[in-house]
Amino acid sequence: MVASDSAPSDSLPSAFRASDEDRDDAIRMLRDGSVDGRISNETFLRRVDRALRARGLGELAELLSDLPPGRGEAAEASPPAGWPARFTAWLRGVRPPLRFRVTARPPRLALPRGPRTVFTIGRSPDCDLPLGDMTVSWHHAELRHDGQGWVLVDLGSTNGTRVNGWRADCGFTVRPGDRVSFGRAAFRVTG
Repeated sequence: MVASDSAPSDSLPSAFRASDEDRDDAIRMLRDGSVDGRISNETFLRRVDRALRARGLGELAELLSDLPPGRGEAAEASPPAGWPARFTAWLRGVRPPLRFRVTARPPRLALPRGPRTVFTIGRSPDCDLPLGDMTVSWHHAELRHDGQGWVLVDLGSTNGTRVNGWRADCGFTVRPGDRVSFGRAAFRVTG
């Protein structure tokens, strides 16, 4: 599925949109192929550029469709038939994404109530939500109420803030049911 240039990326169904983590996975596979000598450095650079501009999961799968198998993969000279379709299915979530494949449910993070409009999140004990995980920065993120809802904003953290797998650098609206993570500390938002 290819969206027209005039349509915003938000118009694509979320099942077909490429998240930052999907791009990172595809680039990692390309990097591994380049390091192993399965693709040339020029091909690697061109495909990384295309991966960074990819709007859909199909575009990412296409970048990997002719990548020969690496060490520990199938010993055939070329990828098996249907490999692009299997990769695309994996990206679309038929196989649960690795970042959410855990047996326990993430702890709940309740959205605040009351008159305050800004809450800090980080490893510092003076944060409103102090987290003891070492992947969380001292002052990692803020939860701000903008009059319409809560927006999660990363404060330049080292390991990032994500909402449903998407980076929340400049702010991302959060709602009950969303998955948020601060570094490796993951939560499920509740109302």
